[in-house]
Amino acid sequence: MSYREGRFWQPDVTVATVVVRDGRLLCVEERSNGHLVINQPAGHLEPDESLAEAALRETLEETAWDVRLTAFVGAYQWQAPARPDGSEGRHYLRFAFAAEPVREHPGRALDTGIERALWLTPEELSDARDRHRSPLVWQVVEDYLGGRRQPLSALRKLP
Repeated sequence: MSYREGRFWQPDVTVATVVVRDGRLLCVEERSNGHLVINQPAGHLEPDESLAEAALRETLEETAWDVRLTAFVGAYQWQAPARPDGSEGRHYLRFAFAAEPVREHPGRALDTGIERALWLTPEELSDARDRHRSPLVWQVVEDYLGGRRQPLSALRKLP
């Protein structure tokens, strides 16, 4: 717990997956604040869920792909810019995983706000940086491409 200016503060805990097939990265185009942006399959951790379970669930919900997690890429902390009303931007704590595709579920409805799943080369994703939902998108991919991997056992959920 952290207290700041007498207020309770807690970051948004999110997960993301870097899924690679034939040199392409599984991405999503989604609506965020009225803009069409690019992200990894990502979302919030839900109560009673492990980080790995959240990553598998979010990937399926946003892309219609079952994946197998292969490694933990890293933990990332980021604060969104201040809002137009001057209030502080939200704080995010993202846990990123590497994964390989297992099975697609054609025809499965995607999460609200997700326009489509798409496979992009690293160059295509890099060239579209002005459309990334946040700087977390490229940083996670850059770390993955640079070989950053930790065993999944580095993360533990206690009963």
